Amino acid sequence: MSARDDVLARIRSALGSAPRVPEVPRDYRRADPAAAGDLDRLTDRLEDYKATVVHTTAGGLEADLAKVLDGVGPLIVPPGLPFAVPGATVDDGTLDAHALDAFAGVVTCCAAAVAETGTIALDGSPGQGRRAITLVPDRHYCVVRADQVVPGVPELLARLEPTRPLTLVSGPSATSDIELDRVEGVHGPRTLVVLLVR
Repeated sequence: MSARDDVLARIRSALGSAPRVPEVPRDYRRADPAAAGDLDRLTDRLEDYKATVVHTTAGGLEADLAKVLDGVGPLIVPPGLPFAVPGATVDDGTLDAHALDAFAGVVTCCAAAVAETGTIALDGSPGQGRRAITLVPDRHYCVVRADQVVPGVPELLARLEPTRPLTLVSGPSATSDIELDRVEGVHGPRTLVVLLVR
């Protein structure tokens, strides 16, 4: 018997044939679901993180997106994007990190966004794509609808499916050294542009 087998046998013996699983309390502090100012708070947090926020409407989204994408090099988009991005390559899941690095940017939607923290959640659903396409290209253009913005983290977690591959984005990728010199683009895109659809 190995040490691992010995430890597991002791755990099984201690738990018995019907281990009791304690109930996990889920009484998180929740904000008013109709909290005023969530879109302004989200904008403030995103801009504080050095992201660019473009305010738009459903009818003006494609025109505003075309403006922010003007002059940007090759783009990749996930399958299932609910609007057109002319000239963009639709990801088929076969491109590796080296191939994805040739794209100047990615355009996606999101699953939800948190006003309190300025965090955008992607879960790999249609229109969001796999994690690699949102982390390798230098620019991420993300469309966030007003009805996807929630006040706080508990409300975000209630909207997300925990078995999906979650990516949480709070501004452009950045880190700081011991002297607090900020370096962007270390673990993902250096530029985050959020198109907030009111």
